[in-house]
Amino acid sequence: MALLGWALFAAVLGAVQSLALVHTWLWWLALACTAGLAWAVLRATPGRAALLGWAYGCASLLATVWWLFISMHRYGHLPAVLAAAAVFALSAALSLYLAAAMAWVARQRGGGRPGGGDALRFAAAWLVAELARAQWFTGFPWGAAGYGQVDGPLAALAPWVGVYGMGAVLALAAACLAMAMPTTAGAAASPAWLGRSWAWAWRPAMGAVALLGGAALLGPVGFTQPSGSLTVALLQPNVAQDEKFAAERLPATLAWVGAALRASQADLTLAPETAVPLLPAQLEDLAPGYWAALAAHFGRPGGPAALVGVPLGDENSGYTNSVVGLAPGPAPYRYDKVHLVPFGEFIPTGFRWFTEAMAIPLGDFARGPLNAPSFVVRGERIAPNICYEDLFGEELARRFTNASTAPTVLANVSNIGWFGNTLAVPQHLGISRLRSLELQRPMLRATNTGATAVVDHHGVVTAALAPFSAGVLNASVQGRTGLTPFARWAGAAGLWPLWALAAAVLAWPRRSPAFAGGLHTGR
Repeated sequence: MALLGWALFAAVLGAVQSLALVHTWLWWLALACTAGLAWAVLRATPGRAALLGWAYGCASLLATVWWLFISMHRYGHLPAVLAAAAVFALSAALSLYLAAAMAWVARQRGGGRPGGGDALRFAAAWLVAELARAQWFTGFPWGAAGYGQVDGPLAALAPWVGVYGMGAVLALAAACLAMAMPTTAGAAASPAWLGRSWAWAWRPAMGAVALLGGAALLGPVGFTQPSGSLTVALLQPNVAQDEKFAAERLPATLAWVGAALRASQADLTLAPETAVPLLPAQLEDLAPGYWAALAAHFGRPGGPAALVGVPLGDENSGYTNSVVGLAPGPAPYRYDKVHLVPFGEFIPTGFRWFTEAMAIPLGDFARGPLNAPSFVVRGERIAPNICYEDLFGEELARRFTNASTAPTVLANVSNIGWFGNTLAVPQHLGISRLRSLELQRPMLRATNTGATAVVDHHGVVTAALAPFSAGVLNASVQGRTGLTPFARWAGAAGLWPLWALAAAVLAWPRRSPAFAGGLHTGR
C-alpha cells in the first residue's frame, strides 16, 4: 500500500472513532479503530508510523472539534477560508504528538511478530501523546480517548486512574487485539494463516478480554458517602451567541434571568456563564438596581442561594470571567476562572492580530487563584468551574487535597452557544460525566444553550433540559464526601504519576526478558 493509502486508512480510523465521543454506547468502536492503528504501526517503519499517527490524530480532531469553525466564522467574523485553515492547523499541530509517539513505537520494535513489550510501549506512547496535548501550551485535551469510554467497561477505572489512564488501558487492549490480527491484510484469507491463527492469536486476544473484563469486574467501587441533599434550579436562557451582547436584546435577556432567579425557591439556583453579560458599572447604567435587587432577594436569613455567571473587574485591576455567589452573609462569594481559553479569554504572545480579526467583545481576562474555596449552601460545599475548566480533572482534583474542606458538589456554568447546534453540546456533557466518575461527585450543569443537566456521582444524567430551549430545570442533588484514589494522587501530584509511569515503560530496555514476549508464541 502506498504512503497515501496508509494515510487515508489511518485518517478513516481516526474520524470514525470520534463517534464514540457523542454516541457513548459505541465505546467498542473506539477500541476497534485504535486496534487498527496499532496493527499498522506495529508493522511499520518509523517514518510510516509517524504518518499513520499524524493522519489518525488529525482526522480524529477534525471530526471532533470542527465546530470551532462556527465560533471563528459565524460569530467571530473571520473569513471562512481562514477559519477552516485555523481549525486544520490546530488539528495538524496537535497531532504531531501522536506522530512522534507512533514513530517511537516503530523505532523500538524488534524483529518478528509483535510481543507484549510492543503492546506496552504502544500504550505508554499513546499516554504520553495525550498527556502532552492535555498540558503543553495551556492544553487542549478535548476528545481524549477516555471520554469515549464513559459508558463502556473501562469507565470503572475512572476513579482509579482518570481519563488518561483509561485511554492508556484502551490503547493497551487495542494493541493486544492488533497482535491477534494477521501480519498482512492478505494473509487473513490464506489457508496457512487460518490453520495456524489460533495457535498464536489466542493469548493477545485473551489479554484484551482480560483488560476489559477486569475493569468491568471492578464495578462501581464506592469511595464516597452521601452527605446532605439540595434542591436546585438550573437556568438555561437560550440566547443565540450573535444576540448575547446585542444592545437591542440585552434588556430582554436581563429581564428573563432576573425573573427566573427571583422566582426560584430552590436551595441553590445556578445561572450560566455570563448569564449577566455586563460589567457591574455597565449593568447599573442599563438596569439601575438590578444587582441590588438580586442581592436583597438572596440575602434573606435562611433563604435560598444562587451562583450567577458575570464578568467582573475594571481597566486598572483587570477583568475576570467570574461566578458570584449570593447568599445571606456579609460579602458575596466570588470565583474567578483559572484555566482560560486561548484567543477567547487571553491572547497568546504574537497572536493579537488574530484576536482583533475576530469581534470578541470579552477577552484578555486575568486568572483567578488556584484551589479556590467552595460556596457553602446548607452545609454542602459547591465547587464552581467555568466552561471548559471541567476538561481538566487534575486541576479540579486540587480542591480535594483536604478531605474536610473538599467539595461535595461540582457545578459547571457554561456558554457553548459559540458553537451552535453541534456535537459540542453532547461532547461537553460527556466530559462532565467523566469528571463525576473520577471524583465521585455530582455535577450540576447550567448552560446558555445546553446541555443543562444534573449528573450523579456515577456519571449518570438524572435530569436534563432539551438543548436550545429556554427554561429552568428543577431537580435535587445528593452531595458526597470522601476521596477517590484519583482525587488523592491527582490532587497531590497532578498528572506527574502518569508521566512517570509512561516514561518508565518507554525507557525499559527493548530486549529485556520482561518485555521480550509474553503475549504470543513467537511463531
